[in-house]
Amino acid sequence: MAERRTPEQERAYRRRQLVLTVRAFALAGFDEGAGGHVTARDPIEPDTFWINPFGRHFGHVRDDDLLRVDHAGEVVDGTGRVNPAGYAIHSAIHKARPDVVAAAHTHSIHGRAFAALGRPLAPITQDACAFFEDHEVHDEYGGVVLDGAEGDRIAATLGAGKAVVLRNHGLLTVGGSVAEAAWWFLAMDRCCQVQLLAQAAGELVLIPDEAARAARADIGAPGIARLNFRPVAEHVLAVSPDLTA
Repeated sequence: MAERRTPEQERAYRRRQLVLTVRAFALAGFDEGAGGHVTARDPIEPDTFWINPFGRHFGHVRDDDLLRVDHAGEVVDGTGRVNPAGYAIHSAIHKARPDVVAAAHTHSIHGRAFAALGRPLAPITQDACAFFEDHEVHDEYGGVVLDGAEGDRIAATLGAGKAVVLRNHGLLTVGGSVAEAAWWFLAMDRCCQVQLLAQAAGELVLIPDEAARAARADIGAPGIARLNFRPVAEHVLAVSPDLTA
């Protein structure tokens, strides 16, 4: 049995996973100027969370760049600025979902293109079944998310699911660990790309509901997300000489 981490070790682990996530997102091309944010709930003071700093490229974020923020939006650990939209969205999600350790949102190309359709992912591939009946569409766009009320509405739309399509905006995923939220975002963006390609070529052929639910039980579980993120993290370390293994 694996040795249980102390709260201090868990804090360090979550921070490390957050850095690996934003580095992975950079490699995937998810960086878009100063936009995009990933958060991890602090295990010692769970009413606070860690977030990547505003205005720093995903590909250069290091552990000592991370900021810990309270639910009033104040930086209580680290030096730097917090993305206002990141605070508005993530603070609402972390408050509404005590089970959520991490949340991820970026302005990925395929996620934005798919979000413009205002529809959920269809179960057209085995991979897409991971999200079948486990994600929602936030079917409104009220501008840049800068106030808590809009963050609350997004959290309400997310409900108990693992992801939400923000219409005319992009994707957001959550998980019980940083690795889960990270993998769901990587996987969901790729599923969006596949659906865009497929529906451009012709009529979609859907996997029947019962089979889609069975596939979700196999590949949509938290443990599978953590497993899938391991090789991603391994590659990040292999191509990031400034990060120690």
